[in-house]
Amino acid sequence: MGAEMDKIFQAYLHEGQMTVSNLILHNYHSLGMNDSEFVLYLQIDSFIQKGDPFPAIEKIAGKMGKSTAEVYQMLHRLIEKKLMEIKTVSDHDGRKHDIYQFDLLFEKMLTKQHQKEEVQFNNKNEINRDKVFSSIEVEFGRSLSPIELETINLWLNDDHYDPALILLALREAVLNQAYSLKYIDRVLLNWERQHIKTAQDVQREKQKMRQRRQTENANNNQNKRSKDKPDIPLYHWSDTSSKNGDEK
Repeated sequence: MGAEMDKIFQAYLHEGQMTVSNLILHNYHSLGMNDSEFVLYLQIDSFIQKGDPFPAIEKIAGKMGKSTAEVYQMLHRLIEKKLMEIKTVSDHDGRKHDIYQFDLLFEKMLTKQHQKEEVQFNNKNEINRDKVFSSIEVEFGRSLSPIELETINLWLNDDHYDPALILLALREAVLNQAYSLKYIDRVLLNWERQHIKTAQDVQREKQKMRQRRQTENANNNQNKRSKDKPDIPLYHWSDTSSKNGDEK
């Protein structure tokens, strides 16, 4: 039994491992592949990773338990779906041979992923935009007028102010009890002149201001302590000793 297990383990090691992208594994259905076509892709990719870029149809069919005709049909469907190509390439000796190539599959996957991220970004941005309107209404304690709605839309669409930046400007207005869009607009314009474009820029600028104040306070305290010290007269002790000696 031990010898038999050892043979199985050796065979397992000899076959090696293959790498499969989780991105494709989790999204092959959305790419247009059914389960059988995905297994075919895995079989071909397994041969490619072992150094055989164009395995015989018979080999693939044997590993999948299918007829060569079925494998041909699946290959044709993958090519029709623009997920795979059969390309002719030249080796170092100039000899031409065919290979299976899945660049189209990867490009389609990357395009889908980019579209997904873009949708998520737009949804998040839309939520942030909605938050700007709702937050201003909450802080002002009333509904916004059509002119105010237009002003906020101009901030977002024409001036391209970051929604988070507008919310920080709103906070400045509330802290100063100035419940008007004109005040918020002045804050935004002031920040724009200082090249402050994001909430992070505001935080950095505030940190710099705090550090400047701390430095100024430390310098002022030091100058105050210096002024509070009594003046100490400077005596020329040598001269005093000389005068005392003359008096004697």
